[in-house]
Amino acid sequence: MIKNVFAALALSIMLPLSAMAADSYTIDPAHTFPHFTISHLGFSTMHGRFDKTSGKVSLDRAAKTGSVEVAIETGSISTGFAKRDEHLRGPDFFNAAEFPDISYKSTAVKFKGDTPVSVDGNLTISGVSKPVTLSIDAFNCGTNPMSKKDTCGAAASAQIKRSDFGVKYGLPNVGDDVKLEFEIEAIKD
Repeated sequence: MIKNVFAALALSIMLPLSAMAADSYTIDPAHTFPHFTISHLGFSTMHGRFDKTSGKVSLDRAAKTGSVEVAIETGSISTGFAKRDEHLRGPDFFNAAEFPDISYKSTAVKFKGDTPVSVDGNLTISGVSKPVTLSIDAFNCGTNPMSKKDTCGAAASAQIKRSDFGVKYGLPNVGDDVKLEFEIEAIKD
């Protein structure tokens, strides 16, 4: 009986300690850059970006687990041409008035050794959620030499079809395949 009490006590102490092993980070909006490319009429590749991003990252390298939650302000889209940006914010594309955010919420982080290599999750655009896997092309954590704060950075990418999210305006002339790229820096909480 005493053995069981000690086992339960040890387990109750170990569980909170293991939960504390994950490090929590807040995405730095000044150093986070979600951007995309898409074919324009088959003649050129159009580039665009979003200027306002927020979110949280959790990482436990020892347990090989983590999570990512990102919110991208739809109205912050920028392609370098104001009239096109206004059209992209409208109902033909992102409908920023009705859907102010694009979001990504992870369901799993996959590791190779101690390094995350991909993130499975759900991407939501214009109210439609679909599973999307982000490949992590670069990853590094350390002390930022300027701020002296613990920071992690990553470059991740994915390929989606915009029609899967109900964004069909201009098809097939304006491309359906969209390459998404995310450059992210996050500061330890």
